[in-house]
Amino acid sequence: MKQIDLIYRTMFAELDQRTLDGSFEAAFAVSGNFVKVKVKERDYWYFNDPKATPVRRYVGPVDDSEISRRVEEFRTIKNDLKSRRKLVATLTREAGLPAPERMTGDVVEMLERAGLFRLRGVLIGTVAFQTYSAYLGVRLPGALMQTGDADFAQFHSISAAVEDSLPPVGDLLKALDPSFRPVPHRSGGLQSTQYANATGYKVEFLTPNRGSNDNADKPAAMPALGGASAEPLRYLDFLIFEPVRTTMLHRSGVSVRVPSPQRFAVHKFIVASARLSDANGQAKRDKDLRQAKLLFEAMALTRRQDDMAEAFSEAWQRGAHWRTAIGRGMSFLAPADRADVLDVLNAGLADLGQTLTDLPRV
Repeated sequence: MKQIDLIYRTMFAELDQRTLDGSFEAAFAVSGNFVKVKVKERDYWYFNDPKATPVRRYVGPVDDSEISRRVEEFRTIKNDLKSRRKLVATLTREAGLPAPERMTGDVVEMLERAGLFRLRGVLIGTVAFQTYSAYLGVRLPGALMQTGDADFAQFHSISAAVEDSLPPVGDLLKALDPSFRPVPHRSGGLQSTQYANATGYKVEFLTPNRGSNDNADKPAAMPALGGASAEPLRYLDFLIFEPVRTTMLHRSGVSVRVPSPQRFAVHKFIVASARLSDANGQAKRDKDLRQAKLLFEAMALTRRQDDMAEAFSEAWQRGAHWRTAIGRGMSFLAPADRADVLDVLNAGLADLGQTLTDLPRV
């Protein structure tokens, strides 16, 4: 594993800050332009968008200082979007950093604009893993970034407390692809936690299950998710606690919240422990383990082994069920890979001045 050149790490840091600063909900599409139109000796702002119906929309008088200020801000943002698009192109084409598949990028961008991350949603799964290469400044294998879905998570307590919501998720997805439909939940109820299009691409919403196992197969109503419900999953609370901000390299950059890489890696061992033993389950387990192992390696390369050890220690000390799941997941690693993971872990624990008992053996 190698770090990307410093110049590209610096470029990504600039893009990341500018993308975060530029996150806003625009009333007017960036594809259009504001124009002045004189009507009866007075100038007015109109907005021209060749992709919209109607093409021209009235905005307001030019001598209204508030409206004119917004027009100027729009121009600044539009110019920055073009500049950011160039940065994204450089990072993906010259630095070789991964970009998401177009449908995935469009889904994430659409939900970001709709407010999902403002409402403290978190992008998870392989799409989140794609972002770690740029976030950590390392090269990760592209083969581990292939996926046919996009997964998002949110704490139910947050969804209920924010007193705000996305627009209807089904409508948002249909605006991208009219073939998107809610997938009936296996419990037989009317709630849906997944949406799929005609090609089988899926968007799924998840939430931690910290209650009874009776909730395991019952979709949770999520007030902030625009009519979507969420699938309750054990151990998910660990994954999405204290997420990090980064930028997905799509179009002009999309500001997203993803799990911290150290929590993602430890959680992957737990996920691997529960995979089925059929061919599909084994393939998914192998992918889980490779992603986890590579993140341990990346955290060591970037001198963040103490962060990895801290996350591992938190999960390990949550109780016997957690230790069993983590240990079982790690047991599927090849001996050499398990030794590498334990080396990183022990180095991080030494940095923290901590020790853990009953760790898996090589």
